[in-house]
Amino acid sequence: MLTDVTQELAAFLRSRRERLDPGDFGLPGRRQRRTPGLRREEVAELAGVSVDYVVRLEQARGLRPSADVAEALAEALRLTSDERTYLLRLARHRPRGTAEAVTTAAPSLARLVADLSPRPAMLMNHRFDLLAWNAEMAKVLVDFGTLPPARRNAIWLCLLHPEIRECYVDRDRVVREGVAHLRAAWAAHPDDRVLAGLIADCAAGDEEFARLWATREVKINGRGDKVLRHPLAGEVALQFETFTPLQDPDQLLVIYRGADAESQAVLDALCAVPHPCGVLTAGKAHRGHDARK
Repeated sequence: MLTDVTQELAAFLRSRRERLDPGDFGLPGRRQRRTPGLRREEVAELAGVSVDYVVRLEQARGLRPSADVAEALAEALRLTSDERTYLLRLARHRPRGTAEAVTTAAPSLARLVADLSPRPAMLMNHRFDLLAWNAEMAKVLVDFGTLPPARRNAIWLCLLHPEIRECYVDRDRVVREGVAHLRAAWAAHPDDRVLAGLIADCAAGDEEFARLWATREVKINGRGDKVLRHPLAGEVALQFETFTPLQDPDQLLVIYRGADAESQAVLDALCAVPHPCGVLTAGKAHRGHDARK
């Protein structure tokens, strides 16, 4: 049965408090208590708030905890990640992103990226580090496996990789939108020092990035198009879609396809070459280029 948000917040906090085992906190066990779980004063002490505040929250007396208080309550009640998100949303706060980024792809997501062949696909974390990619993606841009792990980052590659930075026909727009998306990612993870370091490195190594970062444009690029000037296949127009796995919301799955029939034919010819590293012979490349004529 549904209820209003204030009532649900109160009921949720009570239920999470009552399920806790006092023994896990070094407190007298359940047999010595007339009610289950921790007492309100114990939760209040753990969360750093007053007992009266906890009482009023659990009685649905119109309070809405701040984001900091909601986080403290989540910690005190030992909420799971999903429960913490639920509590923050009940309190009408956006869940904060974690500073730590996943650095390896979950096996199921890695398999999904491979299974998306022949569509080029890649998986990134919130720092835009590349976690997984299929052979087709390597053929479209570069074989990421040949790069040092520290350089397997979509933003760095777009800005500073000597070949990739020149492959975008509309490079100004691609870079502008990429920087705007990076700013949105930083706002969701302001305590991520590695992400901050990436931004600092890009600003120091690329004047264009520094200028665009100073404009403070923000844009989430979940869908769009790019025209690549491929060294072997010629110009190819691509569309991309970005998906977020529910279980891993800080990761991005990006899938590419041809923007039109001619570009799809070029892309199909390029991706059909069997070499897993995408190293094409000139003859193969020219035949792929001719496929759109």
